[in-house]
Formats: sequence, C-alpha cells, structure tokens
Amino acid sequence: MASVSDTRRPSAHGACAPGRPCRALSDLFGTKWTVLVIGVLEDEPLRFGELRRRLAHVSPKVLAQTLRRLERYGLVDRTIYPVVPMRVEYALTRLGRSAAEPLDALWTWVGSHAGRQPEPVTPPRARPDRIRTPPPRPAPGCSAPACP
Repeated sequence: MASVSDTRRPSAHGACAPGRPCRALSDLFGTKWTVLVIGVLEDEPLRFGELRRRLAHVSPKVLAQTLRRLERYGLVDRTIYPVVPMRVEYALTRLGRSAAEPLDALWTWVGSHAGRQPEPVTPPRARPDRIRTPPPRPAPGCSAPACP
C-alpha cells in the first residue's frame, strides 16, 4: 500500500477508478471537441460564432456544452462585455494553457505520423487461421464415424 508521502505514479487500477480525479479528467479530455476547442483557443480569445466556424461540423448545442464543461473545470474563462448586442468571448485560463502543452506534443506527434495508416490489429480469436471447427458429430443412433 502506498504511503501519503509516496510520490510514485499510482497504478491505473486505483488512480482511474470511478470517482477519482484521473477518471474525471479522462472523461473531460476523452471527447474530441474538448481537445479541439482547447487547440483553437490557444492562439486567441474567440467569440462563440468564430469558434463554431473554426471547428466546422460542431453543433451549437455540443459546442455550448463543451465550453460549459471547460469553464466548470477552470480551463476556459468566459468574459461578457456590457455592450449591445452582448459580446461574449472565451479564452483559455492559465490552467487551460498548461493543459494545452501536452496537447501540443500530441498534435506534433500526429503531424509527424500523418498519412501513415497503421494495420488494424485483429484479436487472435477472430483471425480465420486460429478458428478451429470441432469434428463432425455422428448422426443420432449411429456410433460409427462412417455413418451417413
């Protein structure tokens, strides 16, 4: 059992169990729109409409939900300007910028491997060369293997 002062990385079994911080962050960053929104906001604060244009194919509902979740986790700051019509901008917080750093490393990795399609991995049991068919059973009432 790990002590309180133990600084080793906890095993995946305990650290990512339901209700643990790792699970919550995994759920947050596991959606494609979260990662893309952080990537787009990394350059500059943007209004909702501009975010939608840059992300193309995201529905307003999903974008609004994603922005709310990022704001709830402290990764995005929402600024409302008191003008008519109302102007709202979204920007990464300091925490959001720190989250963007490992995502940048991921984008770099993706860019260096773009165009390479890995071979699909087929589970051993699903491969045709591994499927074994049982020998044919004799017909009911027949004990000899040559019975029709």
